[in-house]
Amino acid sequence: MDDRIRASDVDREHATARLREHFAAGRLTSGELDERISAALNAKTYGELRQLMADLPEPAPAAPRAAQRPYPAAPPWMARRRGPRFLPVMLLALLAALLFPGGHLLFFGVFQVLLVFGLLACLSRIFAMSRPHRHHRHSA
Repeated sequence: MDDRIRASDVDREHATARLREHFAAGRLTSGELDERISAALNAKTYGELRQLMADLPEPAPAAPRAAQRPYPAAPPWMARRRGPRFLPVMLLALLAALLFPGGHLLFFGVFQVLLVFGLLACLSRIFAMSRPHRHHRHSA
């Protein structure tokens, strides 16, 4: 590109972002960063922006991604699981509890336990999902 072409605001912002990356990598001191950012914001042409970056390396190309299959072999709910299956056993236990005299009390007891377990699972998921956000806010 011709160095005499005028730079846009987006070009200047891109240059300042790259300068900050070089500062974070330790290639520039804070004084050099301030000097170059003010020069980048006042630059009128691509040539002026290019001169600010002349002694700094270009960004490394992104590493190629591993090839991924476009579709999974089977949906997650249809994947074969190994180990005991608790849902059929629980349904049989609840059916037996309803058929025996006084079993309805056992049914409601089991139902309450399942509700408490579900509530705890939901709360732990909410807590787990909120942890990275808190960590991200503190690091900014």
